[in-house]
Amino acid sequence: MKKVRRLLGKKRHRHHASLLAAMVSTATLYSVPAAAQSSVTLFGLVDTGVRYTTHSNPQGDSRVQLANGASESLWGFKGAEDIGGGTKVVFQLENRFFPNSGATDPAYPFFNTAFVGLQSGSYGRLTMGRQINPLADAVLGAFITNPWLPTFYQFRPEVTMAQGVWTSNMAKYAARWQYLTVELSYAFGGNAGSFGSGSQIGASILYLPGAPLRLAAAYLDSRDAVNASAHFKSWTAGGSYSFGDTTLMAGWAVNRQDTGFVGNFPNGPFTAPELSALKFNTFSSRQMFFGGVSQLVGDATHLSANVWRTIQTGKTQAADGNATQFQLLADYNWSKRTDTYLEADYSLYRGGMVGAQFQGINALSSAYGTTQLGIMAGVRHTF
Repeated sequence: MKKVRRLLGKKRHRHHASLLAAMVSTATLYSVPAAAQSSVTLFGLVDTGVRYTTHSNPQGDSRVQLANGASESLWGFKGAEDIGGGTKVVFQLENRFFPNSGATDPAYPFFNTAFVGLQSGSYGRLTMGRQINPLADAVLGAFITNPWLPTFYQFRPEVTMAQGVWTSNMAKYAARWQYLTVELSYAFGGNAGSFGSGSQIGASILYLPGAPLRLAAAYLDSRDAVNASAHFKSWTAGGSYSFGDTTLMAGWAVNRQDTGFVGNFPNGPFTAPELSALKFNTFSSRQMFFGGVSQLVGDATHLSANVWRTIQTGKTQAADGNATQFQLLADYNWSKRTDTYLEADYSLYRGGMVGAQFQGINALSSAYGTTQLGIMAGVRHTF
Protein backbone atom coordinates (compact mmCIF):
# COMPACT_ATOMS: atom_id res chain seq x y z
CA MET A 1 0.00 0.00 0.00
CA LYS A 2 2.82 2.45 0.89
CA LYS A 3 4.45 1.64 -2.42
CA VAL A 4 1.18 2.42 -4.25
CA ARG A 5 0.83 5.74 -2.42
CA ARG A 6 4.44 6.66 -3.31
CA LEU A 7 3.80 5.81 -6.95
CA LEU A 8 0.58 7.89 -6.96
CA GLY A 9 2.42 10.81 -5.29
CA LYS A 10 5.16 10.70 -7.89
CA LYS A 11 2.55 10.66 -10.66
CA ARG A 12 0.74 13.66 -9.13
CA HIS A 13 4.07 15.48 -8.77
CA ARG A 14 4.96 14.73 -12.38
CA HIS A 15 1.44 15.82 -13.42
CA HIS A 16 1.71 19.14 -11.52
CA ALA A 17 5.18 19.73 -12.93
CA SER A 18 3.97 19.02 -16.45
CA LEU A 19 0.95 21.29 -15.97
CA LEU A 20 3.15 24.13 -14.65
CA ALA A 21 5.56 23.69 -17.56
CA ALA A 22 2.65 23.77 -20.00
CA MET A 23 1.28 26.97 -18.40
CA VAL A 24 4.70 28.67 -18.56
CA SER A 25 5.14 27.55 -22.14
CA THR A 26 1.66 28.81 -23.10
CA ALA A 27 2.23 32.14 -21.37
CA THR A 28 5.51 32.50 -23.23
CA LEU A 29 3.85 31.75 -26.54
CA TYR A 30 1.26 34.48 -25.93
CA SER A 31 3.57 37.11 -24.41
CA VAL A 32 6.40 37.01 -26.93
CA PRO A 33 4.30 37.99 -29.98
CA ALA A 34 2.54 40.75 -27.98
CA ALA A 35 5.88 42.23 -26.95
CA ALA A 36 7.18 41.90 -30.50
CA GLN A 37 4.20 43.87 -31.85
CA SER A 38 4.60 46.84 -29.47
CA SER A 39 7.06 49.71 -29.75
CA VAL A 40 7.93 52.80 -27.71
CA THR A 41 10.32 55.46 -28.99
CA LEU A 42 12.10 58.20 -27.07
CA PHE A 43 12.65 61.25 -29.27
CA GLY A 44 13.68 64.85 -28.89
CA LEU A 45 15.44 67.97 -30.08
CA VAL A 46 17.82 70.43 -28.39
CA ASP A 47 18.42 73.80 -30.06
CA THR A 48 20.16 76.88 -28.71
CA GLY A 49 21.99 79.91 -30.11
CA VAL A 50 23.01 83.54 -29.70
CA ARG A 51 20.49 86.14 -30.90
CA TYR A 52 20.78 89.91 -31.42
CA THR A 53 17.50 91.85 -31.50
CA THR A 54 16.77 95.56 -31.88
CA HIS A 55 13.84 97.36 -30.15
CA SER A 56 13.54 94.52 -27.65
CA ASN A 57 11.92 96.56 -24.85
CA PRO A 58 9.59 99.58 -24.55
CA GLN A 59 12.63 101.87 -24.21
CA GLY A 60 13.89 100.76 -27.63
CA ASP A 61 17.07 99.04 -26.42
CA SER A 62 18.83 96.26 -28.32
CA ARG A 63 19.58 92.89 -26.75
CA VAL A 64 22.17 90.13 -27.11
CA GLN A 65 21.13 86.88 -25.43
CA LEU A 66 21.63 83.14 -25.31
CA ALA A 67 18.31 82.33 -26.92
CA ASN A 68 16.31 79.12 -26.82
CA GLY A 69 17.07 78.27 -30.41
CA ALA A 70 15.44 78.65 -33.79
CA SER A 71 13.39 75.51 -33.13
CA GLU A 72 11.45 74.74 -29.96
CA SER A 73 13.44 72.19 -27.95
CA LEU A 74 11.46 69.13 -26.85
CA TRP A 75 11.54 65.55 -25.64
CA GLY A 76 8.85 62.91 -25.66
CA PHE A 77 7.63 59.36 -26.08
CA LYS A 78 5.55 57.85 -28.84
CA GLY A 79 4.45 54.30 -29.37
CA ALA A 80 2.15 51.83 -31.04
CA GLU A 81 0.74 48.37 -30.32
CA ASP A 82 -0.69 46.09 -32.98
CA ILE A 83 -3.98 44.71 -31.61
CA GLY A 84 -4.83 42.70 -34.70
CA GLY A 85 -7.01 43.12 -37.74
CA GLY A 86 -4.77 45.85 -39.13
CA THR A 87 -5.48 48.13 -36.15
CA LYS A 88 -2.95 49.78 -33.84
CA VAL A 89 -3.23 51.67 -30.57
CA VAL A 90 -1.04 54.80 -30.81
CA PHE A 91 0.01 57.40 -28.26
CA GLN A 92 2.34 60.39 -27.93
CA LEU A 93 3.58 62.53 -25.01
CA GLU A 94 5.75 65.59 -25.64
CA ASN A 95 7.27 68.27 -23.40
CA ARG A 96 8.78 71.57 -24.58
CA PHE A 97 11.59 73.24 -22.65
CA PHE A 98 14.20 76.00 -22.65
CA PRO A 99 17.75 74.60 -23.01
CA ASN A 100 19.40 77.83 -21.81
CA SER A 101 17.74 77.46 -18.37
CA GLY A 102 16.45 73.88 -18.31
CA ALA A 103 12.94 75.12 -17.46
CA THR A 104 9.76 73.83 -19.07
CA ASP A 105 8.24 76.40 -21.43
CA PRO A 106 5.61 78.21 -19.28
CA ALA A 107 3.48 78.98 -22.34
CA TYR A 108 2.57 75.27 -22.54
CA PRO A 109 1.36 72.56 -20.17
CA PHE A 110 4.04 70.06 -19.07
CA PHE A 111 2.97 67.67 -21.84
CA ASN A 112 2.07 70.03 -24.66
CA THR A 113 1.15 67.02 -26.80
CA ALA A 114 -0.70 64.20 -25.04
CA PHE A 115 -3.00 61.87 -26.95
CA VAL A 116 -4.01 58.24 -27.41
CA GLY A 117 -6.01 56.67 -30.21
CA LEU A 118 -6.62 53.98 -32.80
CA GLN A 119 -5.14 53.71 -36.28
CA SER A 120 -6.43 51.43 -39.01
CA GLY A 121 -5.23 50.92 -42.55
CA SER A 122 -8.84 50.63 -43.68
CA TYR A 123 -10.76 53.05 -41.45
CA GLY A 124 -8.32 55.88 -40.72
CA ARG A 125 -7.00 57.30 -37.46
CA LEU A 126 -8.88 58.57 -34.39
CA THR A 127 -6.90 60.31 -31.64
CA MET A 128 -8.07 61.99 -28.42
CA GLY A 129 -6.27 64.47 -26.18
CA ARG A 130 -4.16 67.60 -26.64
CA GLN A 131 -2.83 67.66 -30.20
CA ILE A 132 -2.21 69.76 -33.30
CA ASN A 133 -5.42 71.13 -34.84
CA PRO A 134 -6.37 70.45 -38.50
CA LEU A 135 -5.56 73.99 -39.64
CA ALA A 136 -1.98 73.72 -38.36
CA ASP A 137 -1.71 70.23 -39.91
CA ALA A 138 -2.67 71.71 -43.30
CA VAL A 139 0.02 74.41 -43.15
CA LEU A 140 2.67 72.00 -41.85
CA GLY A 141 1.86 69.40 -44.48
CA ALA A 142 1.76 71.54 -47.60
CA PHE A 143 3.12 75.08 -47.37
CA ILE A 144 5.07 75.82 -44.19
CA THR A 145 8.08 78.12 -44.62
CA ASN A 146 11.50 76.44 -44.31
CA PRO A 147 9.85 73.00 -44.64
CA TRP A 148 12.95 70.96 -43.70
CA LEU A 149 13.10 72.48 -40.20
CA PRO A 150 11.77 70.39 -37.29
CA THR A 151 9.04 71.67 -34.94
CA PHE A 152 7.80 75.25 -34.87
CA TYR A 153 10.19 78.03 -35.60
CA GLN A 154 11.05 81.12 -33.54
CA PHE A 155 10.45 83.29 -36.60
CA ARG A 156 7.57 81.62 -38.45
CA PRO A 157 4.77 84.23 -38.42
CA GLU A 158 2.25 81.95 -40.14
CA VAL A 159 1.94 79.83 -36.98
CA THR A 160 0.37 82.85 -35.21
CA MET A 161 -2.63 82.41 -37.53
CA ALA A 162 -3.37 78.82 -36.36
CA GLN A 163 -5.21 79.62 -33.10
CA GLY A 164 -2.33 78.41 -30.94
CA VAL A 165 -1.57 75.35 -33.11
CA TRP A 166 -2.48 72.86 -30.33
CA THR A 167 -5.97 72.26 -28.95
CA SER A 168 -6.89 70.50 -25.70
CA ASN A 169 -9.83 68.11 -25.16
CA MET A 170 -9.89 67.35 -28.87
CA ALA A 171 -11.01 64.27 -30.79
CA LYS A 172 -9.48 64.23 -34.29
CA TYR A 173 -10.26 61.83 -37.13
CA ALA A 174 -8.10 61.51 -40.26
CA ALA A 175 -8.83 59.41 -43.34
CA ARG A 176 -6.63 58.96 -46.40
CA TRP A 177 -7.41 57.91 -49.97
CA GLN A 178 -4.25 57.62 -52.06
CA TYR A 179 -2.86 61.20 -52.09
CA LEU A 180 -5.87 62.84 -50.43
CA THR A 181 -6.15 63.23 -46.63
CA VAL A 182 -9.18 64.65 -44.79
CA GLU A 183 -9.18 65.63 -41.10
CA LEU A 184 -12.16 66.45 -38.86
CA SER A 185 -11.92 67.56 -35.22
CA TYR A 186 -14.10 68.54 -32.28
CA ALA A 187 -12.83 69.97 -28.99
CA PHE A 188 -15.25 69.68 -26.06
CA GLY A 189 -15.94 72.81 -24.05
CA GLY A 190 -17.05 70.77 -21.05
CA ASN A 191 -19.30 73.48 -19.58
CA ALA A 192 -22.35 72.21 -17.68
CA GLY A 193 -25.63 73.38 -19.19
CA SER A 194 -23.99 74.78 -22.34
CA PHE A 195 -22.64 72.04 -24.61
CA GLY A 196 -21.21 74.30 -27.31
CA SER A 197 -19.56 77.02 -25.22
CA GLY A 198 -15.78 76.84 -25.26
CA SER A 199 -15.82 74.21 -28.02
CA GLN A 200 -13.95 74.12 -31.32
CA ILE A 201 -14.59 72.45 -34.68
CA GLY A 202 -12.01 71.99 -37.42
CA ALA A 203 -11.59 70.47 -40.87
CA SER A 204 -8.82 70.22 -43.43
CA ILE A 205 -8.13 68.64 -46.80
CA LEU A 206 -4.60 67.88 -47.99
CA TYR A 207 -3.35 66.74 -51.40
CA LEU A 208 0.10 65.26 -50.76
CA PRO A 209 1.48 63.24 -53.67
CA GLY A 210 5.00 63.78 -52.37
CA ALA A 211 6.44 65.76 -55.28
CA PRO A 212 6.33 68.06 -57.05
CA LEU A 213 2.97 69.59 -55.94
CA ARG A 214 1.42 69.76 -52.45
CA LEU A 215 -1.87 71.57 -51.68
CA ALA A 216 -4.01 72.07 -48.58
CA ALA A 217 -6.92 74.10 -47.17
CA ALA A 218 -8.48 74.20 -43.69
CA TYR A 219 -11.09 75.82 -41.44
CA LEU A 220 -11.24 76.30 -37.65
CA ASP A 221 -14.04 77.73 -35.48
CA SER A 222 -13.70 78.32 -31.72
CA ARG A 223 -16.57 79.48 -29.47
CA ASP A 224 -16.13 81.72 -26.44
CA ALA A 225 -16.69 79.86 -23.15
CA VAL A 226 -18.64 82.76 -21.55
CA ASN A 227 -20.38 84.24 -24.59
CA ALA A 228 -21.17 81.07 -26.56
CA SER A 229 -22.59 83.03 -29.50
CA ALA A 230 -19.20 84.68 -30.17
CA HIS A 231 -16.82 82.89 -32.55
CA PHE A 232 -13.16 83.03 -33.55
CA LYS A 233 -12.86 81.66 -37.10
CA SER A 234 -9.81 80.91 -39.22
CA TRP A 235 -9.26 79.86 -42.83
CA THR A 236 -6.10 78.95 -44.71
CA ALA A 237 -5.09 77.68 -48.15
CA GLY A 238 -1.82 77.26 -49.99
CA GLY A 239 0.67 74.94 -51.57
CA SER A 240 4.23 74.26 -52.62
CA TYR A 241 5.94 73.16 -55.82
CA SER A 242 9.36 71.52 -56.12
CA PHE A 243 11.60 71.22 -59.15
CA GLY A 244 15.03 69.75 -58.73
CA ASP A 245 16.52 71.04 -55.47
CA THR A 246 14.30 74.15 -55.41
CA THR A 247 10.95 74.51 -53.62
CA LEU A 248 8.52 77.41 -54.00
CA MET A 249 5.68 77.84 -51.51
CA ALA A 250 2.82 80.32 -50.98
CA GLY A 251 -0.01 80.58 -48.47
CA TRP A 252 -2.95 82.68 -47.32
CA ALA A 253 -4.60 82.78 -43.90
CA VAL A 254 -7.44 84.74 -42.26
CA ASN A 255 -8.40 85.17 -38.58
CA ARG A 256 -11.77 86.73 -37.66
CA GLN A 257 -13.13 87.41 -34.18
CA ASP A 258 -16.65 88.39 -33.23
CA THR A 259 -16.96 91.47 -31.03
CA GLY A 260 -18.06 89.36 -28.05
CA PHE A 261 -15.11 86.98 -28.26
CA VAL A 262 -12.81 87.99 -25.39
CA GLY A 263 -10.52 84.96 -25.22
CA ASN A 264 -12.42 82.72 -22.80
CA PHE A 265 -11.40 79.61 -24.71
CA PRO A 266 -10.31 76.88 -22.28
CA ASN A 267 -8.94 74.59 -25.00
CA GLY A 268 -6.51 77.16 -26.36
CA PRO A 269 -2.96 78.00 -25.30
CA PHE A 270 -3.60 81.27 -23.47
CA THR A 271 -5.68 82.79 -20.69
CA ALA A 272 -7.71 85.93 -21.38
CA PRO A 273 -5.12 88.20 -19.63
CA GLU A 274 -2.31 86.66 -21.70
CA LEU A 275 -4.26 87.19 -24.91
CA SER A 276 -4.71 90.86 -23.98
CA ALA A 277 -0.98 91.22 -23.27
CA LEU A 278 -0.26 89.72 -26.71
CA LYS A 279 -2.75 92.16 -28.33
CA PHE A 280 -4.60 89.12 -29.63
CA ASN A 281 -8.02 90.46 -28.66
CA THR A 282 -7.64 93.87 -30.31
CA PHE A 283 -8.46 92.85 -33.89
CA SER A 284 -11.64 91.82 -35.63
CA SER A 285 -9.75 90.40 -38.61
CA ARG A 286 -6.22 89.64 -39.77
CA GLN A 287 -5.31 88.57 -43.29
CA MET A 288 -1.86 87.21 -44.12
CA PHE A 289 -0.21 86.48 -47.45
CA PHE A 290 3.16 84.73 -47.36
CA GLY A 291 5.62 82.96 -49.61
CA GLY A 292 9.16 81.79 -49.94
CA VAL A 293 11.79 79.81 -51.79
CA SER A 294 14.22 77.22 -50.43
CA GLN A 295 17.26 75.77 -52.17
CA LEU A 296 19.24 72.63 -51.36
CA VAL A 297 22.92 73.08 -52.21
CA GLY A 298 24.77 69.78 -52.39
CA ASP A 299 23.64 67.25 -49.80
CA ALA A 300 24.00 69.32 -46.63
CA THR A 301 23.16 73.02 -47.13
CA HIS A 302 19.72 74.66 -47.16
CA LEU A 303 19.20 78.30 -48.16
CA SER A 304 15.86 80.09 -47.98
CA ALA A 305 14.19 83.49 -48.33
CA ASN A 306 10.66 84.27 -47.06
CA VAL A 307 8.25 87.21 -46.84
CA TRP A 308 4.98 87.81 -44.95
CA ARG A 309 2.41 90.61 -45.41
CA THR A 310 -0.38 91.02 -42.84
CA ILE A 311 -3.26 93.51 -42.77
CA GLN A 312 -5.23 93.99 -39.54
CA THR A 313 -8.66 95.50 -38.96
CA GLY A 314 -9.04 96.41 -35.32
CA LYS A 315 -12.04 96.28 -33.03
CA THR A 316 -11.30 99.98 -32.65
CA GLN A 317 -9.76 102.29 -35.25
CA ALA A 318 -6.58 102.62 -33.18
CA ALA A 319 -6.01 98.87 -33.56
CA ASP A 320 -5.91 99.01 -37.38
CA GLY A 321 -2.45 98.17 -38.67
CA ASN A 322 -0.19 96.08 -40.86
CA ALA A 323 3.09 94.20 -40.80
CA THR A 324 5.68 93.27 -43.43
CA GLN A 325 8.35 90.74 -42.47
CA PHE A 326 11.38 89.32 -44.28
CA GLN A 327 13.76 86.45 -43.52
CA LEU A 328 16.99 84.90 -44.84
CA LEU A 329 18.28 81.56 -43.56
CA ALA A 330 21.31 79.32 -44.14
CA ASP A 331 21.43 75.86 -42.53
CA TYR A 332 24.27 73.31 -42.75
CA ASN A 333 23.92 69.65 -41.70
CA TRP A 334 27.09 68.16 -40.18
CA SER A 335 25.29 64.81 -39.89
CA LYS A 336 21.77 63.40 -40.06
CA ARG A 337 21.11 64.66 -36.53
CA THR A 338 23.22 67.81 -36.06
CA ASP A 339 23.18 71.12 -37.93
CA THR A 340 24.23 74.74 -37.50
CA TYR A 341 22.40 77.77 -38.88
CA LEU A 342 22.56 81.53 -39.41
CA GLU A 343 19.26 83.41 -39.58
CA ALA A 344 18.36 87.09 -40.16
CA ASP A 345 14.89 88.67 -40.02
CA TYR A 346 13.62 92.21 -40.47
CA SER A 347 10.10 93.44 -39.67
CA LEU A 348 8.05 96.59 -40.26
CA TYR A 349 5.07 97.14 -37.91
CA ARG A 350 2.44 99.86 -38.24
CA GLY A 351 -0.57 100.97 -36.18
CA GLY A 352 -2.11 98.31 -33.98
CA MET A 353 0.54 95.76 -34.97
CA VAL A 354 3.27 97.58 -33.02
CA GLY A 355 3.93 95.56 -29.86
CA ALA A 356 1.84 92.56 -30.98
CA GLN A 357 3.27 89.05 -30.63
CA PHE A 358 3.76 88.26 -34.28
CA GLN A 359 7.09 86.52 -34.69
CA GLY A 360 5.73 82.99 -34.43
CA ILE A 361 6.50 81.92 -30.86
CA ASN A 362 4.12 81.55 -27.93
CA ALA A 363 5.57 84.34 -25.80
CA LEU A 364 5.26 88.05 -25.18
CA SER A 365 6.24 90.22 -28.10
CA SER A 366 9.88 91.06 -28.67
CA ALA A 367 8.94 93.91 -31.02
CA TYR A 368 8.35 97.26 -29.31
CA GLY A 369 9.04 99.58 -32.23
CA THR A 370 7.94 100.12 -35.81
CA THR A 371 10.99 98.19 -37.04
CA GLN A 372 12.98 95.27 -35.73
CA LEU A 373 16.11 93.45 -36.85
CA GLY A 374 17.02 90.01 -35.54
CA ILE A 375 20.17 87.96 -36.22
CA MET A 376 20.74 84.50 -34.80
CA ALA A 377 23.41 81.78 -35.00
CA GLY A 378 22.87 78.40 -33.35
CA VAL A 379 23.26 74.65 -33.25
CA ARG A 380 20.52 71.99 -33.30
CA HIS A 381 20.65 68.27 -32.44
CA THR A 382 17.83 65.74 -32.80
CA PHE A 383 17.60 62.31 -31.23
